[in-house]
Amino acid sequence: TETLSETQEIIQDNLDYTLFSWSKQKGQNPIAVKYAEGVYLYDYDGKRYIDFSSGLMNVNIGHGDQRITQAVVKQMQEVSYVTPSCVTKVRGELGKKLAEICPGDLNKSFFTLCGATSIENALKLARTYTGKHKILSRYQSYHGSSYGAMAASGDPRRIAADSQQAPNFVHFDLPYLYRWEYGEEALLKESIASLERMIAYEGSANIAAIILEGESGSSGCLQYPVGYLQAVRSLCDKHGILLIMDEVMSGFGRTGKWFGFENHGIIPDMICMAKGLTCGYLPFGCLMVSDKIAAKYDDTVLALGLTYSAHPVSCAAALETLKIYEDDNLIENAAAMGKYVAEQVELMKAKHPSIGDFRTTGLLGCIELVKNRITKEPMAPFNAKPEEMVVMNKVAAKIKELGMYTFVRWGYVFIAPPLCVTKEQIDEGLAIISEALLIADESL
Repeated sequence: TETLSETQEIIQDNLDYTLFSWSKQKGQNPIAVKYAEGVYLYDYDGKRYIDFSSGLMNVNIGHGDQRITQAVVKQMQEVSYVTPSCVTKVRGELGKKLAEICPGDLNKSFFTLCGATSIENALKLARTYTGKHKILSRYQSYHGSSYGAMAASGDPRRIAADSQQAPNFVHFDLPYLYRWEYGEEALLKESIASLERMIAYEGSANIAAIILEGESGSSGCLQYPVGYLQAVRSLCDKHGILLIMDEVMSGFGRTGKWFGFENHGIIPDMICMAKGLTCGYLPFGCLMVSDKIAAKYDDTVLALGLTYSAHPVSCAAALETLKIYEDDNLIENAAAMGKYVAEQVELMKAKHPSIGDFRTTGLLGCIELVKNRITKEPMAPFNAKPEEMVVMNKVAAKIKELGMYTFVRWGYVFIAPPLCVTKEQIDEGLAIISEALLIADESL
């Protein structure tokens, strides 16, 4: 019997005994990661991959930072777990630091386990605070895979469980400029008018909250019309509707600001956080709540709870992560490197007729590939079927073969490296993408 190599054995054990998200279980060909450092992953055969999507847009500080390890070990040597009714020093310090980072009166933290649990608790809190039941959200959005978060998402991943969807979620359409024929001013006007009509149809007396991503992520980095979030904030204030910003992906420096919504000059009522809060070093999340909302529960029971809320070890990881953002000037670097990426991709357009559009805010961006720049026919449509993904699958396979890990979805190739990335590493990554795009060019 042929002996499996170490890499083959590791992959086979994973294939035999674990399930893979959002995938057919047969035909998987995963990277067996042995270790990771900075913007690179290394497999058991010594091959290096540049990570151009920061894992799942969450490893903002880069891989293998031992400052997190040290903070976590120190906390575990003191206490690893207490019930959420007890407190630890690190819980209070983290809450205080987040209050310092967040604008306005967003001063109260409810610590969760991940992005989805931050969303779920935001939805529950919006309903109990307002006494209203409907939640409005965007079709082209993703808020998580748990029951309420998936129902709030407009992403087609919810369709498989549509008949089991949570009730009282209403989706609205928000077109994006690249595929809008009538100009940006008309786009803003129509988008707000459409939302106003929906609020009237659904009844503002029934709507607890509108939930939006700080900046669009896995739906294709679909940018808001200029002034849109300010107009939504005004509508929420007018109708007594809470505004929840999902900053799970766009938060913590990813867009060149602490939070994506800060690029739009607004302050929400709640912020959902996760990913960049601990950068994947430990699972963790947070729901940030305004003082106004929190005050209601001074003398009323707050009907939210999680066994692992405010987990001390995760709190320690988060507190050290926030320090690293500041010590290493990562948010400033994200803004600067985002501009550099945009400049370089603009140059790539001259070489690659398959590039239709590039959208980025800081280091949250993606290239949209098309079959024809005039008609803007996508290389793979929204919610593409397997037979519509032939070219994009070849592009993705080439990217991996050339030594890159990044997120490829439908006709999108994402560019969202860790915030510590350098110009030289961006050049390295874009060179790989450029070579892979020759496959898309040849298909035209």
